[in-house]
Amino acid sequence: MQSLEALAHEASALARGELVPVHAPTAAESEVARQLQICNACRYCEGFCAVFPAMTRRLEFPVADVHFLANLCHNCGACLHACQYAPPHEFAVNIPQAMARVRGQTYHDYAWPPALGRLYKRNGLALSLALAGALALFLVLAVLLKGGVRGLWGSVPAGGSFYDLFPHNLMVALFAPVFLFAVLALALGVRRFWREITPVTSGAPLSAPAAAEATHNVLRLTYLDGGHGDGCHEADDAYTQARRRFHHLTFYGFMLCFAATSVATLYHYLLGQAAPYDLPSLPKLLGAVGGLMLMAGTAGLGWLNLRRHPLHGDAAQKPMDLGFIALLFAVSASGLGLWAARGTPAMALLLCLHLGAVMALFATLPYGKFAHGIFRTAALLRHAVEKRRPSPVGLGAD
Repeated sequence: MQSLEALAHEASALARGELVPVHAPTAAESEVARQLQICNACRYCEGFCAVFPAMTRRLEFPVADVHFLANLCHNCGACLHACQYAPPHEFAVNIPQAMARVRGQTYHDYAWPPALGRLYKRNGLALSLALAGALALFLVLAVLLKGGVRGLWGSVPAGGSFYDLFPHNLMVALFAPVFLFAVLALALGVRRFWREITPVTSGAPLSAPAAAEATHNVLRLTYLDGGHGDGCHEADDAYTQARRRFHHLTFYGFMLCFAATSVATLYHYLLGQAAPYDLPSLPKLLGAVGGLMLMAGTAGLGWLNLRRHPLHGDAAQKPMDLGFIALLFAVSASGLGLWAARGTPAMALLLCLHLGAVMALFATLPYGKFAHGIFRTAALLRHAVEKRRPSPVGLGAD
C-alpha cells in the first residue's frame, strides 16, 4: 500500500505534467506481487538484503513497486535456499527467478529507443558478436583500401603508432557519436525509471547520507553477500564469494580501462603528448591493470553464468548476459593483445578487432547488463532515501 505522502507526490507530479508510467501488470509482475504477499506473511528472510525490509513497508505491490524491488534484488539466491515455500512446494516461491524476469522486462521497458531494447533482449549474444564482427570488418576493409594486404598484415607503422593507420581525428569522429548515443540512451532510460519509482519510495529528495550509504553498497556489492556474509549460491546449496569477486574484478577493471582512456585524452589535448604511451606512463599502467582485471572478471562471470542452477535466474536472459560478458572479454583480450603486438605485422589487424569490439560495446551499453547496473544504483539510492522516512503506520521492519 502506498503511503499518503507517496500518493500526494504522485498527484503533484501528474499536476506538473510529469510522466508517471502506469500499465496493467504483466504476468511476470503479477507473479512477483503474488510471491511477495507470501513473503510478507512469513518474513523469515527479512535480514537477507535490501529487498525484504523494503517489502515490509508495503501491503500491496503495484507495478512501480515491483519494478523498484526487482531492481533492488541482486539475485544472490540466498532466499530461495532458505525458503520453506520454494519449489516443489505448491506456493512455488522463487524470488530470485521472479525478480530476474521482471528486471529483464524493465531493461527494454525503459530502453530508448524501445525497439533496440527488445532486439537486444532476444538476441544479445548473437547481436553483440555480429555487431563487433561487422564493425571490425568495416575497419579492415578501410585499411585494405588504403594500403592493401600489406597495410593490414606486414607493414609496421613507425614507432608502432595507431594514428598512422587511423588518424586521431578520424577515431574521434567514429567513437564520439557512439559514446554520446550510449550516454543519452542510458540517461533517458534511468530518468524514466527514477520518475516511476520516486513516488512509491516516499517521494523525498535524495540526501547526502542516503547517497553515501547507497554509494557504499554499490561499490562494495554489499548485497551479494548471501545475507550472512558468506556469498552467493551458485550450482547448489554451497555458499561462494566467487560471484562477488568476479563482479568486482569486472567493475573495477572496466573503470580502470575507462580511466586510462580519460587520462590519455588529457595527455593528448592538455600536454600535447600523442599516443602510443609506454610503461611506466599512467595511461599504460591503468590500462594494463584494468585490462587484466576485466579479462579475469568476465571469464569468471561467463563460467558462473553457464553453470548456475536454472532456478536461480531467468534462462531467457542468458543471451543478453553472455552478450555483454563476451563483448567486455573481447575488449580486454584484444586490447592486451594489441599492446603485445605493437610494432609487429599483426598490429593493424588486432587494432581493427579491438576498435570493432569497443564500438559494439558502447553501442549496446544501454540495453543489457550495464543498464542493469545503472538501474540497480537508482533503486539503491531510492531505498536509502525511503528507509530514512517513517514507515506507514503498522508497517515496516524498522
